[in-house]
Amino acid sequence: MGKNVLRLSRTKWIILIVLEMALCPDISGQHGKEMTREEYILTYADLAMKEMARVGIPASITLAQGCLESNNGNSTLAVKANNHFGIKCHEWDGKTIYHDDDRRHECFRAYPSPYESYRDHSIFLTTSTRYASLFELNPHDYRGWARGLKKAGYATSNTYSRLLIKIIEENELYRYDILVLEGGLGDGIDTTSHLTEHGYSTSREILLNNRIEYILTVSGDTPESLRQELGLYSNEIYRYNNLFKGAKLEPGQIIYLQPKRRKAARGNEIHRVEEGQTMYDISQIYGVKLKQLYRMNLMTEGEQPLEGTEIYLRHKKRKPVLKSEPADEPPEEEEMEFRFDN
Repeated sequence: MGKNVLRLSRTKWIILIVLEMALCPDISGQHGKEMTREEYILTYADLAMKEMARVGIPASITLAQGCLESNNGNSTLAVKANNHFGIKCHEWDGKTIYHDDDRRHECFRAYPSPYESYRDHSIFLTTSTRYASLFELNPHDYRGWARGLKKAGYATSNTYSRLLIKIIEENELYRYDILVLEGGLGDGIDTTSHLTEHGYSTSREILLNNRIEYILTVSGDTPESLRQELGLYSNEIYRYNNLFKGAKLEPGQIIYLQPKRRKAARGNEIHRVEEGQTMYDISQIYGVKLKQLYRMNLMTEGEQPLEGTEIYLRHKKRKPVLKSEPADEPPEEEEMEFRFDN
């Protein structure tokens, strides 16, 4: 697809992407035929976008890593084990496959389908402290993500970040980031077919706020009981809701099932603080990352606003907020210092 696509209107642009994906052939049924890079991208773009909406990893990065790590879906690991990202067996109790990589006969994770590989890629990045700083980048900063992955040690190659950026820019993968950020995910794209066995195993109502799925707690709920009921991975509830292990939940409390966003939904520009409200409360009400809320309002993490203060929810404030003394509320970096638990 040529650069002239960039001159199309945003609506036509989204329609064009959707049509490309709808017309993509069923590559999985073509035995003996290698997948081209274009075919790989069109086959797995919806998975990458779904994961971006769910956990915040840019779809462009996920797709570029998939192209590079799996040789466009043609590597031995991808074909025999559905492993598209070269993730090894560290802290893994699932099926495995042995393959020569940096050393001979190394152990790699094996998955029932590509969906599980894409899902595990998200878990691998979101549950490791070494990648935590990447989630503070703008979601469309694919260059920052590529360089950050290399710096954090995702790959040993000195050219890893440059290769990712090259794949993204040559194939205009940033289009998929924009599609997710503009709320176009699902406009004619079937993302549910991959979720039939992975939907929330609960009868309670799943609500939506700022395009983030959440539930309201009832008496007796704990983070761990919700994790088991909803079929979530370890640490997801804690990370998405700035909670510590052992946190007590109150009935009617908002619990997000996906990462909060960097700003509130359109129409929610300013919040006037009510008596007793904390920055954490406001963060949960509007589905805005706590750290970003502090930054927009020129506040130090842990400080709390005075009653009646205006808290900006979408844009940075020019003058400091009237605030009280810092409360006993730890910075968000500490909240993200968790490890992957099976």
